[in-house]
Amino acid sequence: MSEQTTSFINEVNRRRTFAIISHPDAGKTTLTEKFLLYGGAIRLAGSVKSRRSQKHAVSDWMEIEKQRGISVTSSVLQFDYSGYCINILDTPGHQDFSEDTYRTLMAADSAVMVIDCAKGVEDQTKKLFHVCKMRGIPIFTFINKMDRMGKDPFELMEEVESVLGIRSYPVNWPIGAGRDFKGVYNRQKKQIELFKDSNHGQSQGNVISGDINDPKFNELLGETLHSQLLSDIELLDMAGDEFDMEKILSGELTPTFFGSALTNFGVEPFLESFLEMTTPPTPRQSSNGLIDPKTDNFTGFIFKIQANMDPTHRDRIAFLRICSGKFEKGMSVNHVQVNKKVRLAQPQQFMAQDRVIVDEAYPGDIIGIHDPGIFRIGDTLCADNSKTKYEGIPLFAPEHFAKIFAKNSLKRKQFQKGITQLAEEGSIQVFKRPNIGIEELIVGVVGSLQFEVLEYRLKNEYGVDVIMERTPYRYIRWVEMEGFNPSKFSVTMDTMIVEDEDSHPVLLFQNEWSINMVKERNETAVLKEISFRK
Repeated sequence: MSEQTTSFINEVNRRRTFAIISHPDAGKTTLTEKFLLYGGAIRLAGSVKSRRSQKHAVSDWMEIEKQRGISVTSSVLQFDYSGYCINILDTPGHQDFSEDTYRTLMAADSAVMVIDCAKGVEDQTKKLFHVCKMRGIPIFTFINKMDRMGKDPFELMEEVESVLGIRSYPVNWPIGAGRDFKGVYNRQKKQIELFKDSNHGQSQGNVISGDINDPKFNELLGETLHSQLLSDIELLDMAGDEFDMEKILSGELTPTFFGSALTNFGVEPFLESFLEMTTPPTPRQSSNGLIDPKTDNFTGFIFKIQANMDPTHRDRIAFLRICSGKFEKGMSVNHVQVNKKVRLAQPQQFMAQDRVIVDEAYPGDIIGIHDPGIFRIGDTLCADNSKTKYEGIPLFAPEHFAKIFAKNSLKRKQFQKGITQLAEEGSIQVFKRPNIGIEELIVGVVGSLQFEVLEYRLKNEYGVDVIMERTPYRYIRWVEMEGFNPSKFSVTMDTMIVEDEDSHPVLLFQNEWSINMVKERNETAVLKEISFRK
């Protein structure tokens, strides 16, 4: 094996690409910051709502995120830690998040699910978990905010298992809770790990570790906490699930960790265990079968498009997940969907809004490539002429709909450009009624905050004020049937027939009763909750 090949395989083997998912305010962005802190990418971690320092979170770059202290777009962050090269996809957890969050999970090899110990499993987590489950990727659970009073750890485990339908294996176990949260018992190393102050979580904390039966821990913890820990561990060892790597990698068993991202308690042990358990990039399904990441042929797919990340340049970046082969700056590749050669001249990697030009990248890496308006989400790039296409990225069902118009009809051109570009980004889906022009557009979003983001971006990036009229529709179904004719298709009074961007027939419903009625009336039609772009 040549030195070049060995170097390439080593680079692939040290890659770990994962997404962090959670409900709003569970501490997901804070956990991301702490990973970066331990990786040496940032010296001081600025919590999103930190009162002690006026820093914004590194992964929040859009102006609206900085104003509100929330993440509304997905960020891509890369850093090195302990010989690994880590790519984190930090997704929006805000209850009004976007379809962007779902799509980002299509580019990840595993997911970290962050749960607030006081609130347990929440709605948003369920939705995101469902997408991870659909893909069969490994899911790791970090139960956060143990420095605050919350639910009993056994209750939280039971909730994960009953609500999400996945078994759990606690890799560590909390010692105390709230103000009495002292540290964790590491079940793999069979040792107690007590945490010391970390300057309010802004720097790395110190750890005192040792055997559970060491008399010093009886002193450090006190009799009550120490005996409680001994009985908890005994119960887990007797009645809990066994550690099973095969089940973890197939997404059937979630390794569970307890800690506090804000104070850094348990963050580094979690990161180390996570990296040991996860695998490098695995083969992906394509039109030519499974593609091994270690093959020479460069391939990748576009999972996200973001316009105007730099307001001064009005640029547009396509985010490419590399699936196989080595990427080199300036290389020419085939854009499979349009059958054209494309030169990738200025590839970039990210620390949120900070970008660096990269000369080379490997499977598992995410790079940004300049998009002059030719790419669509789900497109495949391929170095050879095999015309390899990766499986399409689904269109997820919007849950909120509004009619949208430009306030000033003279700005119609800018309005159209803004709507088209934002739809291509995938932050909105656009529908129109058959035989009605673009004067009346209906916009669908996964979370209602996206309406505010849409209004804000149309005004600030395209100079267009808009009028938005919310509609009562809550459900969407894509119609599959031979010879669909809107005038002959039987619907209820409160159902609207529209077309998506690919002119595919779509139904908008106000309630589930109408969905069932339409199914009964049109037996040859198949109504789908998820569609795929052409």
